[in-house]
Amino acid sequence: MTAILAVLVGYRYEVGGDWGNYFQNFYDIGGLALTEVLGKSESGYNLLNWISDRFGWGVFGVNLIGGSIFSVGLVVFCRSLPRPWLALAVAVPYMVIVVAMGYSRQGIALGLAMLGLVALGRRKRLWFVVWVVLGATFHMSAMLLLPIAALAATRNRVLTFVWVGVVTLTAYLLLLDEEAVSALYVNYIEAQYASQGALVRLLMNAVPAMFQLIWWRRFEFVEAEAILWRWFAIISLTLLALLLVSPSSTAVDRVALYMLPLQLVVFSHLPDAFGRRRMQQNLMVLMVLFYYAAVQYVWLNFATHARGWIPYRFYPLEAWF
Repeated sequence: MTAILAVLVGYRYEVGGDWGNYFQNFYDIGGLALTEVLGKSESGYNLLNWISDRFGWGVFGVNLIGGSIFSVGLVVFCRSLPRPWLALAVAVPYMVIVVAMGYSRQGIALGLAMLGLVALGRRKRLWFVVWVVLGATFHMSAMLLLPIAALAATRNRVLTFVWVGVVTLTAYLLLLDEEAVSALYVNYIEAQYASQGALVRLLMNAVPAMFQLIWWRRFEFVEAEAILWRWFAIISLTLLALLLVSPSSTAVDRVALYMLPLQLVVFSHLPDAFGRRRMQQNLMVLMVLFYYAAVQYVWLNFATHARGWIPYRFYPLEAWF
């Protein structure tokens, strides 16, 4: 399944709203020296473009490697859940199709973040930090996840807050230059960009967040996982409230992308949390699948930018025929 996802994401052709921008970025980076590439913010993604250019893989090499990183993170994350296939089905309509195929850099960062979340659920906070910092080299917004390592700590919280704070500050100084931070502020805050559909996507996170907070006793989490996903639920609801006062719905929407794993966690646990018999559990599985099929249908038919994804075009077929 990992390979199938990687190929579908990596070999898409003219799919996604930012397709042209990623092509331009590839050609801009290809003409730079390696030292210049590594000196820029989000150096991981720039390095990936530079290597793909040097080996003659083109932008499809970038997308295939990026799609592979995302797919590995997603599959590993799903396998850590009680119903991996259900979790994967939940991920398809938005996480796979919209994020991985539309926001390449943030898709890679999200894949690496999911590897970190699996580690954090197992109390491996250092590995969580490593995966998130690596994700920040592809999209700087991943840095916003670092404080969760401290919030989700079950012991030595003061010490955890200190070392996570030091790592966050160090990563900020090393990975983000003043120009990149300024551009991010101008693009997302001063420009007051509006992300159409942001309210709907935040509500999709809010629904599992409410399940998690109201019926938390029904979910069979170990202590570290329970604290982690409780914070995800709180942050998801906070972002929904923040949307009402934020000058830029796009900024809130992009931060909320890192809360998407909450949907996979809650809905993969839902049949066992609320169904006592096999028939009840199967019915809840069908309800979850129907809900996300409806989400997919509505997005494809009514979303303003869905035309960037329709039709899905596969590069090898385009090249052959």
